Amino acid sequence: MKLSEVLIKPILTEKANAQQEKLRRYAFKVARKANKLEIKKAVETFYGVNVTNVNTSVVPGKNKSRFTKAGVISGRKPAYKKAFVTVAEGENIDLYSNI
Repeated sequence: MKLSEVLIKPILTEKANAQQEKLRRYAFKVARKANKLEIKKAVETFYGVNVTNVNTSVVPGKNKSRFTKAGVISGRKPAYKKAFVTVAEGENIDLYSNI
């Protein structure tokens, strides 16, 4: 798998931001087929930091429904893989530089 296909986007939530400040842990949405070694190499290449730990989890898809004039529309949100990357002491990733 190419390194450019591994990382999809960073996850920017309140919980993820709290972990960035306290634990130097960053959350990314990654490709479903990516393994921990590929994720580590991609983060080190794109952001220029040393990665000490990678944890992954697969978030299951959920059923969603909404009420409209036409009636109830139901569908399914897709499942995705999430990676939590811990960087070395004294290093950080600036995720807000592109915004």
